[in-house]
Amino acid sequence: MSVLDLFSPVTREWFERAFAGPTPAQEAGWPAIASGEHTLIQAPTGSGKTLAAFLYGIDRLNEAPGEGLRLLYVSPLKALNYDVERNLRGPLAGLQSALTVAVRTGDTPQKERAAMLRRPPDILITTPESLFLLLTSQGRDMLGSVRTLILDEVHAVAGTKRGAHLALRAFGPGSRSVRGIVPV
Repeated sequence: MSVLDLFSPVTREWFERAFAGPTPAQEAGWPAIASGEHTLIQAPTGSGKTLAAFLYGIDRLNEAPGEGLRLLYVSPLKALNYDVERNLRGPLAGLQSALTVAVRTGDTPQKERAAMLRRPPDILITTPESLFLLLTSQGRDMLGSVRTLILDEVHAVAGTKRGAHLALRAFGPGSRSVRGIVPV
């Protein structure tokens, strides 16, 4: 069995047209992600780990776009958030996906933040600080439908106040169980 058999025919065909084949990070990561267990992918920059984290989630969300926020990507690097959003456009366009993506940082205008609350995106890209603000505001309701969390650059926050804040607020007592995909 090929690791690509984990995906829908549409996603598998797109991947085969777009890439020579899965990278080692993808080969090892996708079965673990598909199992539904918390997954840590540790690999060098450029190894395909971000696509490994996102593609399985996109494949599953494509079946029912517009049903609320279900994939949350958190990165401590605001600039990386915009790169990730730009890099998501390729797979989403190639899959002719109707999924919506939004970026929420401290620079997000109030008008866009309010629009996210009225009509949550399928995928939200944010920072730990913006996630904290969401968790302590009306935005918390939007997070109730999240099923997948991708925490990127975990080493940059794990031993810091930012990481402790994230752990206490997002995963403390009373939090819902979220299946995590954690590339580093």
